Amino acid sequence: MRGFTKTTVTIATAGALVAGLGGFGVSAANAAAPAVHLAASSSSKIPAPAAAVPEIKGGDTAVALDSGFMSALTSLKLTPGVSGSAKLSGSTVSFPITGGSVVYWSPKSDYRPYVQGLIEHDGSGLTLKGGSTTVTLENFTVNPGSSKLYGDVLVNGKPAATQAYLFALHGGTLKPLKLQGDDAILTGTTVHVSSDAAALLDKTFGTTAVKSNLLVGVATITAQIK
Repeated sequence: MRGFTKTTVTIATAGALVAGLGGFGVSAANAAAPAVHLAASSSSKIPAPAAAVPEIKGGDTAVALDSGFMSALTSLKLTPGVSGSAKLSGSTVSFPITGGSVVYWSPKSDYRPYVQGLIEHDGSGLTLKGGSTTVTLENFTVNPGSSKLYGDVLVNGKPAATQAYLFALHGGTLKPLKLQGDDAILTGTTVHVSSDAAALLDKTFGTTAVKSNLLVGVATITAQIK
């Protein structure tokens, strides 16, 4: 797993996972029922999670870009594109998952945040081109526990920031975990431009039109778990 110093992996605070835990070990029909147990003392107040993935094998994070975001880009004369292994199909952009780990508690429980871990997307990104300037946002790291997405920023190919806070993730519309074959699917999280990213884009493109909390789209994380 790529080193990441912006945040601490919060699953460590949940106690050690049972050694050799492999995959979710929970059926789609019973995804909310505890299927793994924490090796924690009886005094621990942390409940057993519904599922845990010590090592994500692959998958992708796809974002269905909001029409308002696309309109904002058009008004700013910015053209979206992709870098590396990312794909843009219509108004949906997807980034392959290259590593990470996740622990999931049922949203119906009192434990928060109920999705914790890190999800890495090395070697792919989103580009925004305006005139002779191209901004590349890439190597995304999703931290569902802090509801933030970090990434590297390049301007015309030159590094401008490393693992900067780019997007805020709002989970109020997150749907229950869905299991499909070898994949665990979380969909419904809305993605918003952070204040840091808004300031950087405004400065780079000489505008004041990029606003903090601008809705980018709705994300679907498909994590291969076995």
